[in-house]
Amino acid sequence: MYSLFRSIAAAAVAALALSACVPMAMFASSSGAAYAGKRSDWGTIVSSREVNAFCISPKLRFLIWEFEGHFGKKIIMSSGYRDGHHNAAAGGADNSYHTKCMAADFYIPGVDKRELIAFAMRSGSVGGLGCYPGRQFIHVDVRDRPRGYSRPVTFSGC
Repeated sequence: MYSLFRSIAAAAVAALALSACVPMAMFASSSGAAYAGKRSDWGTIVSSREVNAFCISPKLRFLIWEFEGHFGKKIIMSSGYRDGHHNAAAGGADNSYHTKCMAADFYIPGVDKRELIAFAMRSGSVGGLGCYPGRQFIHVDVRDRPRGYSRPVTFSGC
């Protein structure tokens, strides 16, 4: 009987934790000209057929929902999971978090890139942040931050 109670309590806690993120992301908009012609891949809007949104770790999925909930709009992913060949062709690092289902490059139509960067800097879920001057997207990954870091590890123009 005690184990049944513990299982029910654990399920209730998990449901409450999920309910904090999911509802706002569920209401995020994907309407407007910027979304025209884009397709959905496993519930994520992607910029082209080459973008793989299937392999997204749960931690990364929650981070995407955090952005969508905060800005009220769906992200458009320009790079998700990459196999080794695709990663090399894209110029990715040898041990890129894209190859581990732990990274995404994205933008949100109508949201200034500086706002995305500022939000990523405040989010405790972002482990790594790339800003890429001259490009419209940012890179986020969910690596563990090094000890003592209160902000994401930053690279490429942040």
